[in-house]
Amino acid sequence: MNSYLILKWIHVLSSVLLVGTGFGSAYYMFFASRSGNVAAQAEVGRLVVRADWWFTAPTALVQPLTGLWLAHQGSWALDAPWIRWSLLFYGLAGACWLPVVWLQLRMYAMARHAAQSGSALPPLYARYLRWWERLGYIAFAAMLVIYYLMVVKPAP
Repeated sequence: MNSYLILKWIHVLSSVLLVGTGFGSAYYMFFASRSGNVAAQAEVGRLVVRADWWFTAPTALVQPLTGLWLAHQGSWALDAPWIRWSLLFYGLAGACWLPVVWLQLRMYAMARHAAQSGSALPPLYARYLRWWERLGYIAFAAMLVIYYLMVVKPAP
């Protein structure tokens, strides 16, 4: 197997981990937050934060590096519209993900405190959850556009 195919395999695998972990984490956080079970919200929040550090953050770094290297090895111009749009949407997804990480950390801390003290979640949790969802929808939509652009590579 040549270096281009190995690099392409790493790029595809890391994109699956990036989007898959994000979608899976979002699924569990979304439903745990609606369960009314504060202990479950705390535990899922803990695991979502862990998944972001173990999987999402590393693959978020691998994606642009391998993508740019693939473009170089494939002799694609970096100003090709599909590459420019991919990078733009990747930036949008990242701009949404950074506040989502902060929100998840805060939501986890609130849920953990409520679970340990036997109290209800503060109203701020619900407000953070709404922002977390909105930003997540934008980020996932951006990633779907990137998948389309990577596969189709539309001509200008």
